[in-house]
Amino acid sequence: MNEKTYIVIMAGGIGSRFWPYSRNNRPKQFLDILGTGRSLLQMTYDRFSKVASAEMFYVVTNKHYFDLVKEQLPDIPESQILTEPLRRNTATCIAYATYKISKSDPEAKVIVTPADHLIVQEDKFHQKINIALQACEGGKKLITIGIKPNRPETGYGYIQYISEPGNQVKKVKTFTEKPNLKLAKTFLESGDFVWNSGMFVWKVQSAIAAFETHMPEVAEVFEEGLSFYGTQEEETFIKKAYSLVKNASIDYGVMEKSDKVFMVMGDFGWSDLGSWMSLHENRNKDDSNNVVEANAILYETQNSYIKVDSNKLVVIQGLDNYLVNESENVLLICKLDAEKKFRVFVNDAKNKGEDYV
Repeated sequence: MNEKTYIVIMAGGIGSRFWPYSRNNRPKQFLDILGTGRSLLQMTYDRFSKVASAEMFYVVTNKHYFDLVKEQLPDIPESQILTEPLRRNTATCIAYATYKISKSDPEAKVIVTPADHLIVQEDKFHQKINIALQACEGGKKLITIGIKPNRPETGYGYIQYISEPGNQVKKVKTFTEKPNLKLAKTFLESGDFVWNSGMFVWKVQSAIAAFETHMPEVAEVFEEGLSFYGTQEEETFIKKAYSLVKNASIDYGVMEKSDKVFMVMGDFGWSDLGSWMSLHENRNKDDSNNVVEANAILYETQNSYIKVDSNKLVVIQGLDNYLVNESENVLLICKLDAEKKFRVFVNDAKNKGEDYV
């Protein structure tokens, strides 16, 4: 165990690109997406329980998911399940946890992680986390975990780093959030860019200094809360605080602007499991590259994902690159790689009735 290391799990998303399996009342981080018997949130907790004990964990989530977090992670103190009254993106979520931790332990080290990622090689993962923890000690460094890209993905942030052979902690030159396809291809071809995994390691005072420098309006709001954190007035204060700050990601608000960002390469088998397509890449497939989680008979069907309750026989012919998913009261049939359409799907389904989302 690392004594002064806290884990902040960001678990407030709605997982719209996994609709209709992921719903507003139980989004993907609370689901057993991988069929392991543990939800993605629980798997994240299990992974970091080798780094810190339960009382060092904070989970930041939407107010509607408090009971789900409590149910799935009963060992975490209820006071460390931080509920957000509004969705304000990762900068606000991280600021809330940062300032709250700083009140009780101003010397803390913090690991920030999404709740819904897949890590295949966990021993290697812990080695890289330990390198990052050692590197964040001085100079107000902000350490991010980078992932070597294998395609020109437009849904991730990109980190350009300065190559220093033999040095596992690379100085970051530029930090670009979600480029267009042409720029993503240029990044991939250059060879000195990695994906931003969304995992960060820093000392709590380094994060506070970064907020004060690059997002002073956020720093001012959450610093005012120091007299309220851990008291009965915390919830009232947080409602006010969230109404005062803008929706902004930590990437855009801090990481793109700071000259104190460093990167540790995360070569440990990573996926953000952000869509049905990314899940398809990580599941066992048949000889026609289909993922089949159903009682199904397939004809001339390939490169598809079929997930339907096993009490129903599904017969499919002639599909290529399709998703077929029936979850509760919704049947979705669409292109497997149509993840950019899901916001439209969900909005139109909501117009049909709240029960469909």
